[in-house]
Amino acid sequence: MQLNDVHRGITKHRKRKRIGRGPGSGTGKTSGRGHKGHKSRSGYSRKPNFQGGAMPMFRRVPKRGFNNKWSVTVFAVNVSRLNDAFNDGDTVTLQTLADKNLAKGTFDEVKILGDGEISKKLTVQAHRFSKSAEEKITAAGGTIEKIAAKRTPDERVAVLKEANA
Repeated sequence: MQLNDVHRGITKHRKRKRIGRGPGSGTGKTSGRGHKGHKSRSGYSRKPNFQGGAMPMFRRVPKRGFNNKWSVTVFAVNVSRLNDAFNDGDTVTLQTLADKNLAKGTFDEVKILGDGEISKKLTVQAHRFSKSAEEKITAAGGTIEKIAAKRTPDERVAVLKEANA
């Protein structure tokens, strides 16, 4: 390659392709659509998942089970991890858990589990607690604050009915 070849073939303001303007243009007569077939017809459109008449991929792949779009995703944090990450007298909230990389990803609720030991007096705020976690936190002198979970569809309907009544 030479320096004068660098910009060859690159046009900043390329002219638009004029279709159907006679045989001399190169795209006359059939206007680049070829002869016959679906694609040559006016009004032709094709579904994005069409694979040339072959069985589409989404129909070939086996599907099993059920994906519940209303299911609640619960993130579990053990008491021992809280003991390691927080100082005595700290308040454990969802924000502080995220800041210390204890609660990662997307989830709906946080549950504190009782695996391990806790020796620090913590105020723990979470949606759910296991029995053993509650016992260990209170035995260490800490307190538990349950956060209200997201409303279920039934609760949402009940609130709307009360508002309308």
